[in-house]
Amino acid sequence: MTPLEKAAHRSRHLLPLVAIALIGCLGGCENKPDGVSLPSPASTTEADTVAPFPDSGVLDAGTYLVTGYPVPFEMTVPDGWRTYNGAELGRDDPDYPDEWNVFLSFWPPHNVPTDACAWQGTLVEIDPTAEAFVDAMTAQASTVTTPPVKVVVGDYSGFEFDHAAESDVDFPACDGGKLCVISDSAQDCNGRQYTTRGERATYLAVDLNGERAVIELGQSDPSIDPALIEEARAIFDSIVFRSDK
Repeated sequence: MTPLEKAAHRSRHLLPLVAIALIGCLGGCENKPDGVSLPSPASTTEADTVAPFPDSGVLDAGTYLVTGYPVPFEMTVPDGWRTYNGAELGRDDPDYPDEWNVFLSFWPPHNVPTDACAWQGTLVEIDPTAEAFVDAMTAQASTVTTPPVKVVVGDYSGFEFDHAAESDVDFPACDGGKLCVISDSAQDCNGRQYTTRGERATYLAVDLNGERAVIELGQSDPSIDPALIEEARAIFDSIVFRSDK
């Protein structure tokens, strides 16, 4: 991980200025000439600021603060990435017509189907912890996951794992012709869906003192430009949750 460290630094010229002032007073501060004042201490430099993550538009390169979870997180983004709703970040591969071939999303899913293909009637509300989300996703039928790895993201810990459809899933035969991965609804799949073979995602589930934050790094096709995938991964790896924000 690459946590961002920030600090304000006081000018090293303060000490000589204070020394001059003290020497002047020892010589008789009450006798200083009219109109002459002692030099003021130099002001401290302003602390670095992090830009708030915008609701929409193409982002300039920089570090942004995302505040949609109980604890905010920072992430560093290069030029050319776009957000539409303040909870997703994406970019297209020019060689593919689909929008947002690579993306990051950060919204808290409440329901996970026990079977991603036969998802109707199997959407289950899960407890608001990182562990509950990891357990539900790794137990989900019709999909496969890598073993969850414990990670530290700034001031908090969580789990990271990869997720994809099983190789023999018949997409047209699934409910609604799609795999339902996660959803905000218990009646319909209005969240993450896989509609074509080759879609995959990496999930980060962070424990925020008993509350859950979920961040997904997704890609629509395995043939996407590797440089774009590497860029998305760098954004994903830059994420740090800050308890002091």
